[in-house]
Amino acid sequence: MKNIDIKIKLYTNKEVNFSKDVLLQDNLDGKGVFIAEWNLDIPKPTMAQLDAFEEQANEIERLNLVKANRAKEYPDFKEYLDGVVKGDNAQIQKYINDCLAVKAKYPK
Repeated sequence: MKNIDIKIKLYTNKEVNFSKDVLLQDNLDGKGVFIAEWNLDIPKPTMAQLDAFEEQANEIERLNLVKANRAKEYPDFKEYLDGVVKGDNAQIQKYINDCLAVKAKYPK
């Protein structure tokens, strides 16, 4: 099941420890991942209940990809701080412009 970890977090409405609270396992038969162990104090969700979060999970996954791509391409913040310390407005503006270009390249 695609995005099952995100769907579980949405279902529980909290952070989930996937090495303690909920253990996921791959079917190895092409049917994807399933809940192998449920150690939370709320009822284990059915696949239909998790599927109800499909649209939200896809959007969260999309935004996570945007954030990851931006993080890889943002300029080093030390350039901004160096410009502030030196009072170099051109350097500061270049940093801001570079950040805005990355944001434009990967819009939310």
